Amino acid sequence: MAAPKENVSLLFKLYCLMVMTLVAATYTVALRYTRIAETKLYFSTTAVCITEVIKLFLSVGILAKETGSLGRLMTSLRENVLGSPKELLKLSVPSVVYAVQNNMAFLALSNLDAAVYQVTYQLKIPCTALCTVLMLNRSLSKLQWFSVFMLCGGVTLVQWKPAQVTKIQMEQNPWLGFGAIAIAVLCSGFAGVYFEKVLKSSDTSLWVRNIQMYLSGIVVTLVGVYMSEGAQVLERGFFYGYTYYVGFVILLASVGGLYTSVVVKYTDNIMKGFSAAAAIVLSTVASVVLFGLQITVSFALGALLVCISIYLYGLPRQDTTKIQPPLETVSSKEKLIHM
Repeated sequence: MAAPKENVSLLFKLYCLMVMTLVAATYTVALRYTRIAETKLYFSTTAVCITEVIKLFLSVGILAKETGSLGRLMTSLRENVLGSPKELLKLSVPSVVYAVQNNMAFLALSNLDAAVYQVTYQLKIPCTALCTVLMLNRSLSKLQWFSVFMLCGGVTLVQWKPAQVTKIQMEQNPWLGFGAIAIAVLCSGFAGVYFEKVLKSSDTSLWVRNIQMYLSGIVVTLVGVYMSEGAQVLERGFFYGYTYYVGFVILLASVGGLYTSVVVKYTDNIMKGFSAAAAIVLSTVASVVLFGLQITVSFALGALLVCISIYLYGLPRQDTTKIQPPLETVSSKEKLIHM
């Protein structure tokens, strides 16, 4: 998966759409399965840490292909990683936030059904929209803001009467799950926009930026392992409870993370919107088949509203792939609502 040029083709966007949709849907269902079906429950913090390590190695490999030789690779790493402590510190911010988000995702999926999680997690869109307006000096159309409120209505319907699992019964805390979702949503909005701003504010290679972020991410997640489950990890082992299914989930998270960075760098809200909507449908169907999920009328209506709102939000009236320069003549109100 080499980095494409700035003017990416429609075929490349469709390719990323397909991969992101499949990865997102499969990851949600597979992660849910590993949290309810494993007899020896693995440590989620170690899984997040290993995901960061894999993404680092994959990024180094892609950068090696991009540079073309071992010498140029070492020069790039020496100049942009070892010789740029400020840049490492800058990229440590999303690393910390993403680490919190990933762990909250594990907690949420341990207490919520996969389809409920997938729909509720779309609250990250209004959060991202607000962060985009405030941090990147962009404006949203009235239609886009309308879609944001429609999205909130759909999510409310989903939470009002959540779907119930009939085949698999386990002790869950929905309030804890929704609380974890709320934190994950805030983290997703801020970290995504922050990372986008860093990527598009310079000509530094995407894979160099990824390496900078993943290096700090490994340190952050290791601290997370020690603070949350350090004693248990020392007693049972770092890879306690790991199976082939857990390894598959980690691989999906790693690949999904790389494609997310490509999407942030080269694509727009249309592709991300269609990907999220399609992932909801796929994960819901998979939950019905695998977990015996029963879909209520309110859940179905809420999911439909979410899908429609995601589509509407993905129809920007301006180019949202580039950062707009600040305009002193534009008022705060005009930034929030673009006529």
